[in-house]
Amino acid sequence: MPVVVRKVRLTSGLSDFILGVESLLDMASAIRNRVKELRDERGWTQQQLAEATGVSRQSINSIERERYVPSLELALTFARVFRLPTDEIFSLEKKK
Repeated sequence: MPVVVRKVRLTSGLSDFILGVESLLDMASAIRNRVKELRDERGWTQQQLAEATGVSRQSINSIERERYVPSLELALTFARVFRLPTDEIFSLEKKK
């Protein structure tokens, strides 16, 4: 997702103000995950993990291929299912 910079012109009777609004997050980062690795270590199928987490098998596939970043709720569910802290499943890395 690219960094979005918006310029907004606010007009008052005396002067114009230009506000630059930038994301506070460093959007040059990527969320990586170990979902496939952890699933494989346990000998689970994508379908079994999907049932344990309450999502579709297709969602598990998309998460494992890093095409989809799970919601906070789903990330916490993975932590429960894998019995690991979220930072052992997900990491924030700088894009190259």
